[in-house]
Amino acid sequence: MFNPSQEDVRRFFCSVYAKSRDQQPMDAMETLAGQWIAEHPEYHADLQDEAAAIGRVYPSNTGQTNPFLHLSMHLSISEQSSIDQPRGIRQAIELLTHKNQSLHTAHHAAMECLGRMLWESQRAGRPPDGNAYIACVQRHATRD
Repeated sequence: MFNPSQEDVRRFFCSVYAKSRDQQPMDAMETLAGQWIAEHPEYHADLQDEAAAIGRVYPSNTGQTNPFLHLSMHLSISEQSSIDQPRGIRQAIELLTHKNQSLHTAHHAAMECLGRMLWESQRAGRPPDGNAYIACVQRHATRD
């Protein structure tokens, strides 16, 4: 299983931003990451300086979003949808995208569910509950 360090993740996103900005060739994962980076111009300053990005801290109590965590969640949800794992997530994301008329907005709603699932799993010391995650995304898709 691929288990990158925090530094690896930050280097990856900074590299993708630089390649995108300089119109350099990218592999499939870099291209997908570049698309999500383009959707978040508010993060571009964080991605410009790799050395600063590696050392930066994003305390949760400040309300500042960690762009590397946020972009990683976009990639995770994209990958989950592409392989339908956990089973049913593709349809749930598609329903949520249709409801919101935006894949980007759907991802942001799904992030709440993904974050909640991971937090509950860590808190309880149990494996993540994919069914609860999918049910949460489906609730977002069916709420008025």
